[in-house]
Amino acid sequence: MRKIILALALVLILAPTAWCGELIVSAAASLTDTFNDLKPVFEKAHPGETVTLNFAASGALLAQMAQGAPVDVFASADQKTMNDAESKNLVDTSTRVTFAKNDLVIATPAGAPAVKSMAALGGPKVQRVGIGNPDSVPAGRYAKAALTKAGLWDSLAPKYIMAESVRQVLDYLARGEVDAGFVYATDAKKGGDKVAVTAIIELETPVTYPVAVTKGTKNKKGAQAFVDFLKSAEAQKILAARGFAKP
Repeated sequence: MRKIILALALVLILAPTAWCGELIVSAAASLTDTFNDLKPVFEKAHPGETVTLNFAASGALLAQMAQGAPVDVFASADQKTMNDAESKNLVDTSTRVTFAKNDLVIATPAGAPAVKSMAALGGPKVQRVGIGNPDSVPAGRYAKAALTKAGLWDSLAPKYIMAESVRQVLDYLARGEVDAGFVYATDAKKGGDKVAVTAIIELETPVTYPVAVTKGTKNKKGAQAFVDFLKSAEAQKILAARGFAKP
């Protein structure tokens, strides 16, 4: 009996330490490959910290946090979603930094007719245009803003194939299920020889990635360490290898 009590006491003593070493990072879908690359590098540099990664569209991640999902670090693919997180008191504003930059592009399935401008999306050879849902997907929001400015948003509406994340648009392109689509340059790079970039979209608001520690974290030290790590030379080198630029 005494051994059982001692064993239980040991579990209770160690449990908080192990728990505090857990770090849940919710990140935009376009960061999937990069954060998977960064995870072991961070863990090696911070013994005792174990990172669990959660990827989805930025808006979906925000909704998860608002509903009480446990998150220590939030990284979105646009400033608006992070602003919304701040307004909902979900992140610590003092920890917010921007750590990466990207480009929005038009891409097509490899071998398909090139679409060299947004106006070309209105041509007869383009019947299906992949785009992230602007309500929750930053890439879709950027695309809608650019198309609206060009006076094309409404006229192209019958062609839109809405996706739940930018990675879903990339999948549509790779499988030839759309004739063209709006993705980030880094996503197109991941598509390899299955996807071709045919135009880079000029945006009034650049594609930048903010990150912040959440208000609900129980591992503030580890969460802040991860945020700081993203700005380090080592992390920036990994980001650059995946096609991201410095902000």
